Amino acid sequence: MTTKIQKRLAGSISKRSPKKVKLDPARIDDIKEAITRADIKALIHDGAITLETDKGISRSRAKKTASQKAKGRQRGQGSRKGKATARNEGKKAWMNKIRLQRSFLKELRANNKISNEIFHDLYGKSKGGFFRSLRHIKLYLTEHKLVK
Repeated sequence: MTTKIQKRLAGSISKRSPKKVKLDPARIDDIKEAITRADIKALIHDGAITLETDKGISRSRAKKTASQKAKGRQRGQGSRKGKATARNEGKKAWMNKIRLQRSFLKELRANNKISNEIFHDLYGKSKGGFFRSLRHIKLYLTEHKLVK
């Protein structure tokens, strides 16, 4: 009589593959006589049947990449998926840009570099999206000789 059934039973009891079940060669006769699940459980408890532990999936690589990303690495062009607007929302980009432009204009007005009329004109232009950036405002001011 072979021990194929006993290995299968031990595997199903322990929720492992029969390949992971190891039988003690010294107690092979006891193992061959075991035909019920209860018999197999008793032999596992006695140590006649031993079970290899399942190998898990190593998280070491995942932990390493996570630590690198926490440091700000691995964020280059090759790692990016999706459009630029998916990573940086258009509305937030607009908010940052307009806040910078408005604070700059208010600073100019506070330091009396520009008059209130010019301020309102430039404020409206920036609201309308006329200026691409802060540098564009500065360029516009120098070209039109609006700064005192």
